[in-house]
Amino acid sequence: MAVLETQELTYIYSAGSPFEKVAVDHVNLKIDAGQIIGVMGHTGSGKSTLIQHFNGLLKPSSGRVLLDGRDIWEDKNKIRDVRFQVGLVFQYPEYQIFEETVYKDIAYGCRNMGLDESEIKLRVIETACDIGLKEEILERSPFELSGGQKRRVAIAGVMAMRPKVLILDEPTAGLDPAGRDKIITHIKNYHRRTKNTVLIVSHSMEDIAGFADKILVMNKARLFCFDDTVKVFGRSEEISEIGLDVPQITKVFTKLKKQGLDFGKEVYTVGYAKDLIIKYLRERGL
Repeated sequence: MAVLETQELTYIYSAGSPFEKVAVDHVNLKIDAGQIIGVMGHTGSGKSTLIQHFNGLLKPSSGRVLLDGRDIWEDKNKIRDVRFQVGLVFQYPEYQIFEETVYKDIAYGCRNMGLDESEIKLRVIETACDIGLKEEILERSPFELSGGQKRRVAIAGVMAMRPKVLILDEPTAGLDPAGRDKIITHIKNYHRRTKNTVLIVSHSMEDIAGFADKILVMNKARLFCFDDTVKVFGRSEEISEIGLDVPQITKVFTKLKKQGLDFGKEVYTVGYAKDLIIKYLRERGL
């Protein structure tokens, strides 16, 4: 059963005014529990508007959003509970840090859930470990930390609520390569431990190519495709035509295929490309 589902989901900004704009147009999709989903699309494609429907930050103009098979707007008085189950981390979440210690910042959402202090402590320490924050940092001011550490504190605050679905909007934006790698590694560790569903919004296919189970691509407010990662990269030329940049290694192997050197597989990570080339050379005694 899908943990998240949309049925003819449509959202119109400024409906009925001269500035009316369809941001999400009749989107139908099902997201299975436990998957890592990459969400992609050029600026203005509708991807950010779409994810804000998943936890009720936006209400559909028409259509439905289902969480575990139930319409999240069935009872608007319970929408707060939906937001505990579907956690959304906005882009540059470190700007939302405000508590006096790292511990209190990570614990903030848990306290809003009404958890007792022993459970809160357990979750804070557990999540800090998941996201790569040492326990001694917990009593420091978050404002003394590096940019990457602040980002991880903010993400940990949502992870600690243990949502069924964790949505991260551009979690690596503005970070250097080392910082990006750390964030991605910690997200994978979190997913490995919890087995919860994770959606990662990104402009960069490089960031998510190596670990996303499926990729969802939005284009001009519509669902362009939602399929297994390998199948999406099999449409690399179409993806490029709608303004997204596929990994450099995919471009290389697409050109090799056009020149007659077909490896028979879609290639989207450097590690996999290396294995294919070594195998190819060995088979030819080179």
